[in-house]
Amino acid sequence: MIKRLSREKVYQGAILDIYKDEMLLPDGSREAWDFVSHRMGAAAIVAVTEDKKILMVKQYRPALNRYTLELPAGCRDSLTEDTLLTSQRELREETGYISNKWQKLLSLKTTVAFCDESVDVYLAEDIIKEGQQELDPAEEITFALYDSKELLNMIYEGRMQDGKTIAGILAYLNLRG
Repeated sequence: MIKRLSREKVYQGAILDIYKDEMLLPDGSREAWDFVSHRMGAAAIVAVTEDKKILMVKQYRPALNRYTLELPAGCRDSLTEDTLLTSQRELREETGYISNKWQKLLSLKTTVAFCDESVDVYLAEDIIKEGQQELDPAEEITFALYDSKELLNMIYEGRMQDGKTIAGILAYLNLRG
């Protein structure tokens, strides 16, 4: 049986803590493993118009050194913030869209091999444009509407690779056909 013997925090960031764990392996040997703790949790939104177009955001991701197409998403403002409120805020801030019709689609862990990040994915239907984007100074986000066939093609061609986005789109299409 694998067992954690110790955990040492080696870095503390704004939303992430990085730990070095000493693990006891089944053969009796010891090994150092990395662990990333995402303290806040996050929410993502499958935002759908009345004519069934899905709202997507394009933003730069430094980990990949490129722009990616994703669902609108963001971190909770506090450990106790309901992720539905997070979703509503992030949709409005990133795109200027709102919805009065919300449903939780799924909860997921993004990278279980070394990270505990949790993301709740919500469906926002019949979205309407209410205002302008309210971006943070470090954000540069554009958005556009796509039909499900376009998004499925991007997923299966490997042009869309973000896990929460793929899970959210597929969950929505499974629910609504």
